[in-house]
Amino acid sequence: MTEAAFWREKTLAEMSQTEWESLCDGCGKCCLHKIREKSGALSLTNVACRLLDTDTCRCTNYARRKTLVPDCVVLTPASLPAIDWLPSTCAYRLVQEGKELPDWHPLVSGEEASVHAAGISMQGRCISERDAGPLEDHITAIA
Repeated sequence: MTEAAFWREKTLAEMSQTEWESLCDGCGKCCLHKIREKSGALSLTNVACRLLDTDTCRCTNYARRKTLVPDCVVLTPASLPAIDWLPSTCAYRLVQEGKELPDWHPLVSGEEASVHAAGISMQGRCISERDAGPLEDHITAIA
């Protein structure tokens, strides 16, 4: 575990940019396409944004992601409450809900790859939008 568990001591809004960014466990789930029906129903897919490296589950152009993918959702402390599709394992969601980070989270384990070893990430379980075809063919769950 890191020396100071800042996520227990600070609110999301109080975190430095470095602390905020370190909360991301690198699972890649937020980079998967979702289908929102007019009714509000949400379907999850295994289709990743074209910028996601499906092996590392990291964005290949994080600094320019919003420019390159205009509908990319940038998480902020202010936008987080309105985002209803973050997985239950997401550290941003867990911290916001006052819950502990799981043992496999890199901030707890000290190992960046622990999210993959625990089977939490999308590593090996998603396909790039460049290769996928229709999103409807890749629905994995209804949220």
